[in-house]
Amino acid sequence: MTVYRFIEAEKAGRRNVARACALLKVSRAAFYQHLAGPSRRERADAELTEQIRAVHEESKGRYGSPRVHAELRRRGHRHSRKRVARLMRHAGIWGKTPKRWKKTTIPDPAAARADRIQRDFTTDASKINARWCGDITYVGTWQGWLYLATVIDIASRRVVGYAMADHLRTELVSGALANAVAARGPAPGVIFHADRGCQYTSAELAGLASGWAVRLSHGRTGQCWDNALSESFFASIKGELLDLQAWPTKAAARRAIVEYIAWYNGTRLHSTLGYRSPAEFEEDNKIKKVA
Repeated sequence: MTVYRFIEAEKAGRRNVARACALLKVSRAAFYQHLAGPSRRERADAELTEQIRAVHEESKGRYGSPRVHAELRRRGHRHSRKRVARLMRHAGIWGKTPKRWKKTTIPDPAAARADRIQRDFTTDASKINARWCGDITYVGTWQGWLYLATVIDIASRRVVGYAMADHLRTELVSGALANAVAARGPAPGVIFHADRGCQYTSAELAGLASGWAVRLSHGRTGQCWDNALSESFFASIKGELLDLQAWPTKAAARRAIVEYIAWYNGTRLHSTLGYRSPAEFEEDNKIKKVA
């Protein structure tokens, strides 16, 4: 007799509970608990799991337990992070994690270096539009490599400018910086920090930056932590988008990147911003331009 049939028989009053539990090697307490149905805690966990699943799906599967927990709190649900993490594990719900990646810039050891950032990537509302950083990454498509150069506001984590191309020439990074200057209109003296790749130390970029009143800054050769914020963004876009599928065309990859950056700026929650999006952080601080 199956447990299900035994429970039905018990409900009809036709079985000896003690004898049946002994034969099935089930405790009577467990039997009566099962007979009574899910507990209030179990029902609450089931409801919370559905809410977790909804948040996870809205993020296109990108959020792990910290950001799912933060989004639930924003919606008025007060649950501990450990409970959210436990329910996600039990339901087989996982955030997307980045893969290892390689550098795309070619270092110039002879280039002069002026590091104006000194690994200070702290969020500071008073420095919005005062300090930017940038780098280059890549995505492989069936049509060849597509390269992405970004400019990120260090204070708000917002991608303020970017450019894409099928080459690694200086105009890729200058295009991203030009877009950032046009979009943000920073006060003279804004710092743009990057590594010592030949694109960022070129005379061409230096001349353009001078015309825009942008001060260039460079980290040390081979020190990824000197540009940690750019590295972090690329880890996110690769782990949450680029490494998750094949890209038949460069056009498809471009569209997906544009969509991701819009979501990243406007929706994605950042732990360093108090689990707010870059757009929310800037709105809360009224995007003050720094002289």
